[in-house]
Amino acid sequence: MSDVRALHEWVRAHREEMVDDLGRYVDLETPSTDRLLLEAGLSWLDGWLRARLGEPSSVQVTEGGRFGDVRVYDYPGSGAAPVLLLCHYDTVWPQGTLAGWPFTVDGDRATGPGVFDMKSGLVQAVWALRALEAAGLPRPPVRLVLNGDEEIGSPVSRPVIEASASGVQAALVFEAAADGALKTARKGVGIYRISATGVEAHAGLDPGKGASAVDEIARMVLTLHGLTDHGAGTTVNVGVISGGSRGNVIAGAASGEVDVRVSSAAEAARVEAALAGLGAADPRATVSVEGGWNRPVMERSAGIARLFGLARDLAAELGVTLRECAVGGASDGNFVAALDIPVLDGFGAVGDGAHARHEHISIDGMLERSALAAAVLHALA
Repeated sequence: MSDVRALHEWVRAHREEMVDDLGRYVDLETPSTDRLLLEAGLSWLDGWLRARLGEPSSVQVTEGGRFGDVRVYDYPGSGAAPVLLLCHYDTVWPQGTLAGWPFTVDGDRATGPGVFDMKSGLVQAVWALRALEAAGLPRPPVRLVLNGDEEIGSPVSRPVIEASASGVQAALVFEAAADGALKTARKGVGIYRISATGVEAHAGLDPGKGASAVDEIARMVLTLHGLTDHGAGTTVNVGVISGGSRGNVIAGAASGEVDVRVSSAAEAARVEAALAGLGAADPRATVSVEGGWNRPVMERSAGIARLFGLARDLAAELGVTLRECAVGGASDGNFVAALDIPVLDGFGAVGDGAHARHEHISIDGMLERSALAAAVLHALA
């Protein structure tokens, strides 16, 4: 029997324990914006990790301020370079969600707030490490990052993640996989705000004395939407606009919120240049642009392709056809890939419903992915 099949058999023998761990984790509500609940959740995770994996060789703690803290756990391994494991413990679900939607198991299906995005991913990662230990198979040193601000853009954890990536040979991101495919490319995400200041005037008596900020925003919206290039994987969307005070007043101020998604650094540079070149059509008005790139592009590099090939071949030993995909959403993996480190994303749950009430996972998929992660870690040793 191959190593990966033996690992799968061991994980399957511990199905009930894994489901129990997942249930206890989901029963801890950890919304991104609730500092107290995040503290309680991270405290439970710290104890659970020590119970399941033993004492780490080191733990680094970064205070999250009004967001969740970031913890980095180092676990020793063979002489190979470390592998980075990325898991966030925050969810989009507010306190009280569990009251009407508890963790529930029905056959192969488990549901509950955060079960898919991404609490089952951490359970899989931990049990992958346990499986290797039980089998006596070597693995590289592992650096596990737990952050509580991923769902709001990782404002605190980004520099911690980037620093933690120093010296690693690869990174596995335990975000969920809606269709079972690993993510080998993710778009970069830019978040911007455009603002215009005009000159107020009476729209009926003195329209010529006014300079409309709404007019300036409208022109910028058309310009920005014109930057969309679906063939190049670029979308620019002004999703919210506001401005003006009354219908009979030439607007003195207006603004818009802009979402940008790009598939390459070249497209990011093109959009940046266009944003920098925005100007007012009326010389009496002024316009400004604020914001920047929330996530850099995760492009499918040669290193990512090789890492996916390794995972695909190991999955084949389980009788699984592992696929890859490129997606428009971003993750913490984008930060690591931008440092030219091979990243495999979507190593977490197989299921569906991220950020939705039908969020669910396949338990069999959880066992399979845990075994596959263990096999990949063993191969990287």
